[in-house]
Amino acid sequence: MKKKFYITTPIYYVNASPHIGHSYTTIAADTLSRSMRRALSEQNVWFLTGTDEHGQKIQKAAHAQGLSPQEFTDKVVVQFKDLWKKLNISYNDFIRTTEGRHTAFVQQALEKVNRSGDIYPAKYEGWYCVPCETFWTESQVPGHLCADCKRPVEKISETNYFFTLKKYQQWLIDYINGHPDFIRPEIRRNEVLSFLTLNELSDLCISRPKERLSWGIPVPFGPEHVTYVWFDALINYISAVGAFDKDGNYASPWWEEDVTVVHLIGKDILRQHAVYWPIMLHALGIRLPDTIFAHGWWMIDDSKMSKSLGNVVSPLDMADKFGIDVYRYFLLRDVPFGLDGNFSEEAIIKRFNGDLANDLGNLVYRTLTMIEKYYQGNIPEGAGASDAQGKKIEEKLKLLPVAVAARLNPGSDFNFSAALSAVWELINMANKYVEDTKPWNLAKTNKPEALKAFISLLVKVIRRVSEELSSFMPQTAALIEEQFGDHAVKKGKPLFPRIDTKKPQ
Repeated sequence: MKKKFYITTPIYYVNASPHIGHSYTTIAADTLSRSMRRALSEQNVWFLTGTDEHGQKIQKAAHAQGLSPQEFTDKVVVQFKDLWKKLNISYNDFIRTTEGRHTAFVQQALEKVNRSGDIYPAKYEGWYCVPCETFWTESQVPGHLCADCKRPVEKISETNYFFTLKKYQQWLIDYINGHPDFIRPEIRRNEVLSFLTLNELSDLCISRPKERLSWGIPVPFGPEHVTYVWFDALINYISAVGAFDKDGNYASPWWEEDVTVVHLIGKDILRQHAVYWPIMLHALGIRLPDTIFAHGWWMIDDSKMSKSLGNVVSPLDMADKFGIDVYRYFLLRDVPFGLDGNFSEEAIIKRFNGDLANDLGNLVYRTLTMIEKYYQGNIPEGAGASDAQGKKIEEKLKLLPVAVAARLNPGSDFNFSAALSAVWELINMANKYVEDTKPWNLAKTNKPEALKAFISLLVKVIRRVSEELSSFMPQTAALIEEQFGDHAVKKGKPLFPRIDTKKPQ
């Protein structure tokens, strides 16, 4: 493992309020950053998120509300920051593409790529999708519908600046083939390789005429143009953490060879991150990230959430209804990261009543109750387990940190669900141990040493579980820690009181 870890979410487009998809990526990045801070230390981990604030969609959304684009973005950005605070997101930096530090950097990057001969002006005639901000050729839009979003495209003719993507196509194919961890999971890597080997790349249009779109970063060598939103947005990953020196060389403490760089994204923006971005970096003479991981979508009744279908779910509503850590747990546990999942309140309640109330909450509360009953709230010091069941639990205790880390470390598939399953195996072993041992019988038959060893082991289990859950469910881990002090317990209310499914929710 490298010495340092830098993780990013996409910068979220602020043409509308944040939804579950935004929160999913950000909660996953937060969990990984907390896990890596435990492994590498606080100062060796950097977690970046932010907002993408330029482009035609923003300009249109602002106009619809009678606001300037800057006023509109200022308003929506607050919603994102408030949501991350609510969901206990521990980011180190929040970048906005309207910030001076980013604007100046993008213009320097454009100048550098232009000087190297990778940008040229040309006339474009073809089809344009406003919602996707993407150009298409005639053959790519049968029926004049966008190949991605299936909405109508517009015919346009204009002079723009183009970036020479196609000349780097074979280089990128060779790079992906030589770096199996660069695009994950494997299904997405195969998808990108298939696209690159079956299609010839078109050069990327990286500007828009100001007469059609004024809201963007001005192109330094083309005063009548602003920068295409994707060329602007992707650069945030390096503009936030570094700078060009006087010779045009990029330097950053978070982009050196001893840093593992991971981009988490949704699969819908894979092509921009796995094709445009590596070629842009290569053209700038900057190393590539270690991993671009594209996760799946949350669906409602097997349909992707969308405003037009009216099935978008608010993460704030879910956190308010079920609790922040319950929401975090559900998103990370219910579906392996990388696959699509179906979202429903019924599924959350099932996880709540099963995993959280019956398993974790029950283990914590019954252990606290026994310590109060048998030891007046003082945690007993017990010898190691003498029975086979207890010894298996002790062995699981030792192996659990490695099992969890193996599923979250760089180079893994970031399988949060499998990591949590490993934690729940220990929880379930401990609950079964209580049912099989019947500690009240140990008290009745006057076996004080056996009872001490039993209770002591349960406390060790709970402390280890709390430690491993601290990355996933930080508030819950803190509550458990509060109740199990160094020497005594302080029992509070049950962590997860069961939800009565017979009552209307």
